[in-house]
Amino acid sequence: MTVAELEPEPPAAEVVFGDRLPLARRFTRSLAEEGEARGLIGPLELPRLWTRHILNSAVVAPLFSGRVGDVGSGAGLPGIPLAIARPDVEWVLIEPMERRTTWLREQAGALGLDNVEVVRGRAEDWSEGPVLDAVTARAVSALKGLLPVVAPLVRDGGELVLLKGASAPAEVDAARKQIRALGLTDVRVETIGDVLEQPTTLVRATVHHDAI
Repeated sequence: MTVAELEPEPPAAEVVFGDRLPLARRFTRSLAEEGEARGLIGPLELPRLWTRHILNSAVVAPLFSGRVGDVGSGAGLPGIPLAIARPDVEWVLIEPMERRTTWLREQAGALGLDNVEVVRGRAEDWSEGPVLDAVTARAVSALKGLLPVVAPLVRDGGELVLLKGASAPAEVDAARKQIRALGLTDVRVETIGDVLEQPTTLVRATVHHDAI
């Protein structure tokens, strides 16, 4: 597949990114040109790169503030589109694979994203404690295994905003034991992004460490 087959930029991109759209275009182009060769995206993703990945990630940007972790950032999804859309938020991209953290640092530098910190390591090895205002993750693992990994990174009263798909309600049901054990409240499935043909599905929850 060639970059010529990259999905045309949808009109919603301007709505989501506003005056930051040129940066989003540059990141999308870089991912299209290098993503498959560097093991960041699969060979079938170019025809849906904007809608399935870039806009699916960035549309949730209004939900965040403060300092936010993106666990398993990989190709920078959702972290890089979010950092582009919200330069007022500090983003910590947590990724264990060296070749992916190299990519993330390259992109943050090339795009001038001084609100991005890249941390190489597993979320389980996070050493700062529960200090983040929120944590997000996309396409990492089912909630049952993901919640015990991400909740300890978030401050008391902070939030989990996890990007999911159609399986989200079933994942919530399967993770009831973990939800109780972690003291999570206000757990719900939401969709956001009416400007998109296919809105993004989220699982959101509030973290209460004193309830554990």
